[in-house]
Amino acid sequence: MIIAIEGEIVKKEPTFLYVKTNSGFTYKVNISLFCSSSLSLGNTSLHITQIIREDANNLYGFKDNDEKRVFDTLVKVNGVGPSTALAVCSTLTPSEFTSALTSNSVEAFKKVPGIGPKSAKRILVELSDFELDSDSVSVNSFINETLMALESLGFKKEKIRKVLSTCKGEDTSSLIKEALKKLG
Repeated sequence: MIIAIEGEIVKKEPTFLYVKTNSGFTYKVNISLFCSSSLSLGNTSLHITQIIREDANNLYGFKDNDEKRVFDTLVKVNGVGPSTALAVCSTLTPSEFTSALTSNSVEAFKKVPGIGPKSAKRILVELSDFELDSDSVSVNSFINETLMALESLGFKKEKIRKVLSTCKGEDTSSLIKEALKKLG
């Protein structure tokens, strides 16, 4: 399975590019519009999701690991294929995707070509517990660490989330202490 590719971009279109590796192979890599705007001809390194079907072996490339995570999560949703997942990645940034899920915004997903009200609702239901693990947001990482710690102690995820939304701690240990007082 291919998980990354390094090489020279020899041809670039809005939704795909050709990457020639040092071994002499040239690969067609499907990309989102956001990824396309951040790339130019020349050397590059991309995170890859490889999807093998009986009639195709396709590569999907991402400069940003959060965008790759959104794509990988979406292709697991019933009725959402790689093309639709790539359309979501081309329409919504990873943070917009996360906020659309958090706010249950059907309208945000209906902006994506190929997604109607039924598909938008299905995505919202199946991905209700999606969280973006971005290292750039330290508060989010404290909350994720606290959530995992409390889950390992046997508390239910939904109950932990409700309690954490009322906590004011600014690091993992203070959040855990405050949440344990409220949970116990």
